Amino acid sequence: MININGTLLEDANANLSLENRGFTYGDAIFETIKVNKRPLFWEAHYFRLMASMRIMRMKIPMKFTPEFLEAEIMDLIATKISKVKSHRVKLSVYRVSGGYYTPDNNSIEYSISMSPLDNFLYAHTPDNYEIDLFKNYQISPNLLSTIKTNNKALNVIGSIYAKENNFNNCLLLNTNKNVIEALNGNIFLVKNNIIKTPPLLDGCMKGIIRGKLIEIINKTSNYELNEKSISPFELQKADEIFITNVISGIIPVTKFRKKEYKTETSKLLLDKLNIKIRLV
Repeated sequence: MININGTLLEDANANLSLENRGFTYGDAIFETIKVNKRPLFWEAHYFRLMASMRIMRMKIPMKFTPEFLEAEIMDLIATKISKVKSHRVKLSVYRVSGGYYTPDNNSIEYSISMSPLDNFLYAHTPDNYEIDLFKNYQISPNLLSTIKTNNKALNVIGSIYAKENNFNNCLLLNTNKNVIEALNGNIFLVKNNIIKTPPLLDGCMKGIIRGKLIEIINKTSNYELNEKSISPFELQKADEIFITNVISGIIPVTKFRKKEYKTETSKLLLDKLNIKIRLV
């Protein structure tokens, strides 16, 4: 089932117009949400969605309260009778059809889709996970680069590059040649007791798990958090590297070129993150 503008439809009947501006111009934003008994970290998702709509100059409907959107998500999940305890939900918001680059108006429509997930909690997976730098294209650091829009050509091309070269993931650079994130998540480096992640001003995604981990690390006496630019040369000097996103939680990197990494810190932080999930 798919929710389109509040109407629940079977997948085969859930059609969007070819004039949909999310399709024709990438004039859309989205949130990817992990839902257990309820959406995880929903307040953070909701405020990021509202900020993204304002940046995109979309008109926010009066009914778009956190309670309304959460109910829309949970009503969709209630249509799926299964033993699955967790779902991946994609909430998309797009400007109504009409106009070319300049829209006829700024009103919006929305859709919500879902798929099952294997794990209620995040799992620590210290298996072989090799990354590389994707240097063909860079991200220009600005407000648009921090939100989730439908303009993801760089991530698609980078993912194809990773697949063709047997890498699990790639790291992206901004136009200042700093490392800002992975293809599908934020990045953290560990060196001794310092945990470093790029600042939003460098153009990285304002990730939900990134925010939660910053809170956790700041309350953990063993480590110090630094939000500072990361040079590619720092990658091979790090003790650990891990990637974060809302579906996988924390993904420990085990290899970058000839450098191999530990995974102890990512395991410790993942345990603390799962404590938060149990409380939701």
